[in-house]
Amino acid sequence: MTSHQTTQTMKPATAAKKLGVYLQATPAEFQEGVVTRAELTALQTDPPAWLEELRRNGPHPRPVVAERLGVSIAGLARGGVTEALTTEQIEALRQDSPEWLRKERATQAEVRKEGARLKQREAERSAQSDDRRS
Repeated sequence: MTSHQTTQTMKPATAAKKLGVYLQATPAEFQEGVVTRAELTALQTDPPAWLEELRRNGPHPRPVVAERLGVSIAGLARGGVTEALTTEQIEALRQDSPEWLRKERATQAEVRKEGARLKQREAERSAQSDDRRS
């Protein structure tokens, strides 16, 4: 009995998401084809010039924009940013530091602080539970 492995493929949108790039900015052959796991790995380990350029200058997808600005994706939407931005546009937003961006950064900092507090509390509870079992 021989086992026959099929090649796993993914849609271009999935591959673009995994690569952290904006699909509409990728070359047509990337957008129109399918990407195998091996091709994705190759793109990640030895990115072609177009991929390096997109990662460096954009346009970047909203998750990348949000990360670079230090806000959530929902925070971007509340701030009116619904489209992909270039690195230059992201830097301009950082420099201008509009009110919505300052507010969303503060909100994000509070969310992270609360997450850390909850994680610490859970660790303490887990340690107490382990002590009781001993």
